[in-house]
Amino acid sequence: MKQDQEIAHESKMMPIQKIAAKMGIPESEIEYYGEYKAKIKMDFCLKCDDRPNGKLILVSAISPTSAGEGKTTTTIGLVEALCKLGKRAAGALRQPSLGPVFGIKGGATGGGHAQVVPADDINLHFTGDFHAITSAHNMLTALLDNAIYQRKIEINPKRILWNRVLDINDRALRNIIVGLGGPLDGVSHQSSFDITAASEIMAILCLSKNISELREKLGNIILGYNYGGKAIHASDLGVTGAITVLLKDVIKPNLVQTLEHNPIFIHGGPFANIAQGSSSIIATRMALKLNDYVVTEAGFGSDLGAEKFFNLVCPYGGFTPSLMVLVATIRALKMHGGVNMERIKQEDLVALEKGMVNLGRHLENAKKFGIDTVVALNYFPSDTKDEIEMVRNYCKEKDFPIAVSYVYEKGGSGGEELANIVIQRLEEERTQFKYLYDWKDSVENKINTIAKEIYRAEKVEFEAEALEDLQFIKGLKLCDLPICMAKTQMSFSDDPNQLGAPTGFTMKVRRILIAAGAGFLIPLTGKILRMPGLPKFPAAESIDIDHYGRIFF
Repeated sequence: MKQDQEIAHESKMMPIQKIAAKMGIPESEIEYYGEYKAKIKMDFCLKCDDRPNGKLILVSAISPTSAGEGKTTTTIGLVEALCKLGKRAAGALRQPSLGPVFGIKGGATGGGHAQVVPADDINLHFTGDFHAITSAHNMLTALLDNAIYQRKIEINPKRILWNRVLDINDRALRNIIVGLGGPLDGVSHQSSFDITAASEIMAILCLSKNISELREKLGNIILGYNYGGKAIHASDLGVTGAITVLLKDVIKPNLVQTLEHNPIFIHGGPFANIAQGSSSIIATRMALKLNDYVVTEAGFGSDLGAEKFFNLVCPYGGFTPSLMVLVATIRALKMHGGVNMERIKQEDLVALEKGMVNLGRHLENAKKFGIDTVVALNYFPSDTKDEIEMVRNYCKEKDFPIAVSYVYEKGGSGGEELANIVIQRLEEERTQFKYLYDWKDSVENKINTIAKEIYRAEKVEFEAEALEDLQFIKGLKLCDLPICMAKTQMSFSDDPNQLGAPTGFTMKVRRILIAAGAGFLIPLTGKILRMPGLPKFPAAESIDIDHYGRIFF
């Protein structure tokens, strides 16, 4: 990360109004957050709605290592390469969460010569969106607790669903009790903290097309149930307008630039293993209306981010993908072949060949959506010629085009092979996109379809609480909502230790949470957590600032 910072610090950024002008956005339609960051006014976003869409390229990946495989770097590098080839292109990315930045994964602004800048600002407080979402979520919690204390609503304290959020990794807050103390200190009940990226308000923001839709969705949030089993919605408190006011600026998409001065929208940040894992619909639509090519990213492997993007985000957003770029790395493929991470940099053709099944599974899944797919092999210095050739031959046998991406080392020029293949495939219009399931199917069938078709589970087992949740969902007539699986990103299964392409396993669903505001159902599988913990040696231990205010990661 130190090398990435040095490159970012040495780059000369262009004033943000000039980046906006490249897409035809007048200076009067931007709101400045310093010289190099801006928000686009919602009035302008709405004015662009009638324009035709450009072509949408989704960047996804194979099942990753804990460090990630470079989807963001590839996304940024592909935008740079497309622009270098004379195309009008932009990117749409998620905002980084402070939890991973100070935890194990680090920042989320790309790397090397394929970065978005100002990287330090983006990785930290940026335009304050995450803080506003945290405040809105916790304000709703406080108003709910006050309504309970003031006896304005009847709610079963054991059926309160709305908790609290914080944009840090803190395992100690996963389970808490609030309202302790005297009679003036509120009503005691069990609660918890999620990370802000897992907040339903984050999901709502990213699935709303305008502020009116945002307000309506916020009102649909289910806060809990009364003793008779009736759902209590946020609208029942009469505070939907107040919560929306806290988000009046958050809804405006953020604009920044790559190191090569090309436009990138960074807006919203839901995780893909516990939420939908993609940039906001507003930012993606804005980019599509202003550019011929838009490159966006869905978090983690294609079994999570891409599946949710195709089946959930696209229908809500009113757009369809034209092509998918699937990022693979030799190190991840060797890991899936059984290599210990300590030996991952050593050539091992046997492990690489064995681990190729993971890539194959992701490519097979792409066919289920009818999406034309190009493999981008993200190059690392430890990759050998024989290893690269083995991956190329495997893709050739599977009849999938592949390009080795050198965008980390060379920026846009290192992505020209990939960009040329992407352009050619898009001109041939090979994609015949289709959804995996019908929203109107039963909840059980939709979950089974994803588990069996994408993960290759033999069967799905619904535990007692999940069966109880199903009854509530049916009683609330919310069976037509799409599915947003919460599952480990490390494996196709719900067990992170099952690498490669496991089959024959039973997937256990322990709960099915209702995100009625966002408009989806969340089956919780395995031991997936909505509040991550910090590692033994968190990244925070190596972050510092000097006398002149320069930040060092």
